[in-house]
Amino acid sequence: MKPKIVIILGPTAVGKTELTLALAQTINAEIVNADSQQVYRFLDIGTSKPPKAERERVPHHLIDVVNPDEEFNAAIYRQLASARIDEILKRGAPAFVCGGTGLYLKALIGGLFAGPGRDSELRAKLDRELAETGLTSLYHRLIAVDPSANTNIHPNDRQRIIRALEVYQSTGRPLSAWQNEHRFHEQFYEVLKIGLERERSELYDLINERTESMIRTGLLDEVRGLVARGYGLDLKPLRSVGYRQMGEVIQTVKKLPEALEEMKQETRRLAKRQLTWFRSDPEIRWFHPEKQKRKIADLIEAFLR
Repeated sequence: MKPKIVIILGPTAVGKTELTLALAQTINAEIVNADSQQVYRFLDIGTSKPPKAERERVPHHLIDVVNPDEEFNAAIYRQLASARIDEILKRGAPAFVCGGTGLYLKALIGGLFAGPGRDSELRAKLDRELAETGLTSLYHRLIAVDPSANTNIHPNDRQRIIRALEVYQSTGRPLSAWQNEHRFHEQFYEVLKIGLERERSELYDLINERTESMIRTGLLDEVRGLVARGYGLDLKPLRSVGYRQMGEVIQTVKKLPEALEEMKQETRRLAKRQLTWFRSDPEIRWFHPEKQKRKIADLIEAFLR
C-alpha cells in the first residue's frame, strides 16, 4: 500500500492555515508547507506565515528553509517535502500538506517530467531580450505560443516565463505539451485532497481585510529590512504580490494607498488563477472551511483509518 497523506488546498486567504492547524492538533498530525513563498526566510508578514507559537504547538515543515536569494523550485520542493513526509510517517504521525501552490502539489504527488535540458546560449539570449524589452513583452510572446500559460504562470514570474520560452524555442513544443504528456502519473501517495472554497464576495472581503492587516502590522518595514540585509528588490520572492508593491513604495514609484489597492487587486487575481488550476482536478473534494469543518474532520478520520 502507498503511504497516505492529506492535502488541504485552496486559494489565498480562504482559511487553509487556520483549519489545518485545528485539525492537526486534534489528531496529532504534522504539517508540511506547500506555499512557494513561505519557504523563504525573512518573508513573514507578506506570506502570512503561521505565528511561531503555532508552529511550536504543531510541528511545521518547509517554512524558512532558504534565503531570498537562493534558488527554490518545484523539483527542490518535491525532494524536501517527500523526505519530510517519510520522516513524519515513520514516526507514526499523520502528514498534512497545506498550501496553494498547485505546481508544488502536483510535483509532490505525481513527480516531474524530464523535459529538455537547459540551453545556456538560448537562455543568455532571452536574458538579453528581457533587459531590452521587459518581462511583459516576453510574457505576451509566451501566451501567444502557449495560451495555457496564462493560467499557471504569473506575469511577474521571470524564471518560469524564461524557462517556458526556452523549452518552446529549443523544441518547438510548448511547456504545457510536455507537462500533459507526462501527466504527473507516477502517484507516489494515496492522497485525500480537501479543497477549501468560499463565495467570491466573502473571499474577496477576506483578501481585502488581510491585505490591510499586512500594512498595519508592518509589511513596508519588513521590505525595508530585507533591503537593509542586502536583498535586491529584483529577486524572485520580492517580485511577488505585496513585496513588489512595497518595493515600489520604497523606490517612490508608488504612494502607499495606490500600492495597497494594487495589492488587493493582484491578490484577487492570484486567487482566481489558483481556483482555475485546482478546479481542473476532479479528485478534490470541496468544502467551506468553517461551515463544513465537521464534515472535513470526519472525512479525514475515515481516510486515515
